[in-house]
Amino acid sequence: MKPLEVAIITNEMERILDLVAGLNERGFSCLIIADGDDVIEQIIEQSPKLVLLDMSSPSLIEKTYMLPKRIKRETKTPIVALLSGDTLNSLEPRVPIDDFVVEPWDSGEVALRAKRTFWRADGVAEGRLMECGDLMIDLENYEVTINGSQVMLTYKEYELLKFLARNKGRVLTREALLDEIWGYDYFGGDRTVDVHIRRLRGKIEDAEHSFIETVRNVGYKFKG
Repeated sequence: MKPLEVAIITNEMERILDLVAGLNERGFSCLIIADGDDVIEQIIEQSPKLVLLDMSSPSLIEKTYMLPKRIKRETKTPIVALLSGDTLNSLEPRVPIDDFVVEPWDSGEVALRAKRTFWRADGVAEGRLMECGDLMIDLENYEVTINGSQVMLTYKEYELLKFLARNKGRVLTREALLDEIWGYDYFGGDRTVDVHIRRLRGKIEDAEHSFIETVRNVGYKFKG
């Protein structure tokens, strides 16, 4: 898989050394850009997929207050802000960032938020992704992830999940699911649907996630 190219904008390199090392270990390609007059030009030239913007000290958040607006206006690159507890409280809602992480920055959390932010920006706008809470369906690569971790599904399980998600909130009968996924000439019986739903639930649901509701004597509904 091609590494996700990330530009990290900071004037305090020492603060992010551990984070950069952790992201590199997770397959990211990190470019460090010092905040200066030519920062927008460097972003345009390097064309990163995502920007990590260091706003972790009061001086940095004051200096970079207008930078997210410039980045969005001139490059449209998604932004994840790196904050401290102090700057979290002083960050105004109108600052156009897509997500943020508060110190101490765990590279695993930053990696997850970066990927989710990129997927939303790059995929949802083009209709390639379906996002249902922590569950993401990548329609282009036929992949399903929960909290960034890939879920291995069979082809039928994937098609069943996709059809349910596309009809979120609608009650779908077993017969409708059978016709859609297996075809009208399939003679295996609607118990096939129940078996695949049970297997699908076993892979995508746990104590914290419940996506599929059983509608007694009728069928199933995707809750998201």
